[in-house]
Amino acid sequence: MTVLANGSSQRHLRSRSEGADECPPRQQTEDNCQTSVYHTRGKKGIEEMFRTAELGSSLSKEEFHEIEPVLRSDLLAVQHELRLSGKFPVIIVFAGVDGAGKSETVNLLNEWMDPRWLVTRAYGQASDEMAERPEYWRYWRDLPARGRVGLFLSSWYSRPLLDRVYGRTSEAEYDEALDRIIAFEKCLADDGALIMKFWMHLGRDAQKTRLKALQKDPLTRWRVTQTDWDHWHLYDTFVTAAERIIMRTSTHKSLWQIVEGVDKRYRSVTVGTAILDAIRTHINQAEVHKKLRTELAAAQQACALMPMATNSAGDQGGELTAMGTTAAPPRTSKVRRLTVLDRLDMSVACDKRSYRKKREEYQGKLNLSCRTAKKLGLSTILVFEGWDAAGKGGAVRRITEALDARDYQVIPIAAPTDEERAKHYLWRFWRHLSRAGRLTIFDRSWYGRVLVERVEGFAAEDEWKRAYAEINDFEDQLVHHGIVLCKFWIHITNEEQLARFKARESTAYKQWKLTDEDWRNREQWGLYEEAVNDMVERTSTQQAPWTLVEGNDKLFTRIKVLSTVCEALNAGIERAQKAGAAALQANLEKSA
Repeated sequence: MTVLANGSSQRHLRSRSEGADECPPRQQTEDNCQTSVYHTRGKKGIEEMFRTAELGSSLSKEEFHEIEPVLRSDLLAVQHELRLSGKFPVIIVFAGVDGAGKSETVNLLNEWMDPRWLVTRAYGQASDEMAERPEYWRYWRDLPARGRVGLFLSSWYSRPLLDRVYGRTSEAEYDEALDRIIAFEKCLADDGALIMKFWMHLGRDAQKTRLKALQKDPLTRWRVTQTDWDHWHLYDTFVTAAERIIMRTSTHKSLWQIVEGVDKRYRSVTVGTAILDAIRTHINQAEVHKKLRTELAAAQQACALMPMATNSAGDQGGELTAMGTTAAPPRTSKVRRLTVLDRLDMSVACDKRSYRKKREEYQGKLNLSCRTAKKLGLSTILVFEGWDAAGKGGAVRRITEALDARDYQVIPIAAPTDEERAKHYLWRFWRHLSRAGRLTIFDRSWYGRVLVERVEGFAAEDEWKRAYAEINDFEDQLVHHGIVLCKFWIHITNEEQLARFKARESTAYKQWKLTDEDWRNREQWGLYEEAVNDMVERTSTQQAPWTLVEGNDKLFTRIKVLSTVCEALNAGIERAQKAGAAALQANLEKSA
């Protein structure tokens, strides 16, 4: 007997025998006529993982009516506490076999909880707007803010599962899709999100009975389609593919819970109780984590103010870590660390005559390439990072003046708004991804996490350190979708920046560009150099390399940026044309 949170019992009661009436014949389509994509292991082997969800568990009406009001009250109370704290979002995924009660459970949660603070999303086939962007764009767009609960149906698990069941992907491709899911959920969980995943299960016979009951009732007949029966005919294949999903994607921060779906009362109480307990626990853990971080920061600050102790051997003492051990003493060497920026030749320049000629040439090429890219549906993203007054704006303007204003957008990135601060830091960049064929320019970008937020202490050390992997995964999705991605770091020397600051200070129409923060950032020059070096070292990948631009001469900077964009865009066009030709040939061979 399992005791619920309110003290009532959740009993494993009567098992049910399922009817064996005939079901509609399986519709013969090319997809579902394929042989099973898995080795046949027999029904017992296939359903091994789901054995505990086929026990016939149920709750009587009396038990349910005793539990329901207390559970609803507790859910509302914990939802209110979550909203007031605003510490983390709750992401709840519902998946499972057709007819197991996924939609009914989501509807019930909207009835039991305050719907003003719920985000409910159910996904079908991607629209044109969605298909023109990376697959996860629509999921990132719909993520709940901190303090809210998101309920997701037919989510990021649906497409990989169906593709595998119908034989459209290989086992290796299936695992690759699951790896993407693991990375996505880890990214959210590491940022504090509570992720809950429910697999709503029915045995083969129970699913048949459920579908027939829905089909018999005139009020629910519309819910049963031929696709549902096709899936029932593929039951063993579905369950085997589901086993792999659950095994591969159940992590300590995003576990699957398998819920028996035969009895709606048992199902509803099981899910509601699990959500209640998980949110309560996560709120408590967030409080403990916040307290530990505050204490650790105070201890580190105290250690930094204390005179350095010396042991008998003359070695410097280390500082106390959160685990109570002594860490290695901080480095006190004043020797400057060499970085990738030191390898740049900052004396390179371009004379005005050559500049005018090359500028006209590259802007003409860029205009033609962007027209071709638009016809092909090929998107381009340009990322500009660099020192204050390095010339990012000037380089951007030399690009945009060659383009039709309807085909590009420039996204200047400043401090996050309240809405953006309530989401994962990558959310505000995902939301700005344009439709196919457009060019998007980010003036500052997601790299702020490992640059300004790292140096200024806006992000904790564990946050900016894990951001490298999160950024690489983000950019991998962009490139995998076919987007042309160019990243520029525009570098100037400390002396050149000082000269440009003074020039701005003495020019009336440029004074607005110069702030007290710009002057203060100069004091952190060495720390920013180290941050840039780490950024290039950890995120300059083969598919998304950094272009380091020598920026002391503005004319040279603009030409290098223009030529790099033209080269990357032309390479992207060539890839897109080859991919289109290959797809056309495959379709011709298939039709023949």
